[in-house]
Amino acid sequence: MTHPASHELRYAHDSPSYTRFQGSDELERRAAVLVERLAACDICPHECGVDRTMDELGFCRSPRRPLVASACGHRGEEPPISGRRGSGTIFFANCNLRCMYCQNCEISQHPEYFADQPGGTEQLANTILKLQDDVGCHNINFVSPSHFVPQIVESLCIAVPRGLRLPLVYNTNAYDSVETLRLLEGIVDVYLPDIKYSSERVAAELSGADDYVSASRQAILEMYRQVGSDLLVDEEGTVRRGLVIRHLVLPGGLAGSVQSLKWLSSEVSNRITLSIMAQYYPAHRAGEIPLLSRRVTRQEYASVVQAAHDLGFEHIWAQQSGAPVHYRPDFSAEGHPFERDMG
Repeated sequence: MTHPASHELRYAHDSPSYTRFQGSDELERRAAVLVERLAACDICPHECGVDRTMDELGFCRSPRRPLVASACGHRGEEPPISGRRGSGTIFFANCNLRCMYCQNCEISQHPEYFADQPGGTEQLANTILKLQDDVGCHNINFVSPSHFVPQIVESLCIAVPRGLRLPLVYNTNAYDSVETLRLLEGIVDVYLPDIKYSSERVAAELSGADDYVSASRQAILEMYRQVGSDLLVDEEGTVRRGLVIRHLVLPGGLAGSVQSLKWLSSEVSNRITLSIMAQYYPAHRAGEIPLLSRRVTRQEYASVVQAAHDLGFEHIWAQQSGAPVHYRPDFSAEGHPFERDMG
């Protein structure tokens, strides 16, 4: 990724947020509250009401146990997240959206692949600590975490006493419940949400959520309330705390990019950091919709970046034109879904 504008980063050397809970029962209390909500699941905005403690399946098709599809040291995130040693990325299986063009469709849209997968919060805690201690990552990056928040907090109750000391990144499609996010305050250090659409109709057609725009905007406002707009980094330049909002540019203006940027500028802040992504390619079921069956043109992408500048955003991460190849995962690859990261 490149950053065409000056980006002034503030330095912080404090411990991750959740360390303030050491010596107290606060993490355990929050885990218990979240797990109780699984009995009539309302963890995300779908509010399916199924009893996941008994492995009943709702929209996300996910049982009580956490399902990890892949875990690796990922160097393809935004530079202050990946750093030199990679972001300790944990890709959860399944999803609470049904994006027609999902680039992670191998793990997000095929719940049958993971139906018999063993797992548990202790195993998740072990994975977290392995990424810290054996792989040497800069942070722990939970990808598609919205439907497994109770299990994540449960795993932290195990990992923190065993020496977890890295910042936590919540890497989400932003279809998150505000009530759930409030229980993550003081636990999550870095929020990394998408802002996908500005039209509820398009969101319903392309991602199966007819309230995505309203839900995601409320979620982003809550994330901003918790961590503010400034990125705080350590002496290596890797992020310790903050908010980065991602936007994937879609062909033909389907994402309503400019409208989302205007909302961010007026209702959140143009001091926030944006990551405007050019990596769209026709994945999963995109071929069923003619407009989605091609890549984004350079002009389409450049016009969104220019709109962000015109709205006064100064902190913008932009992708180069080769992004569609470089950022394409292969979750069938042995050991690592981003082989180009391993060089």
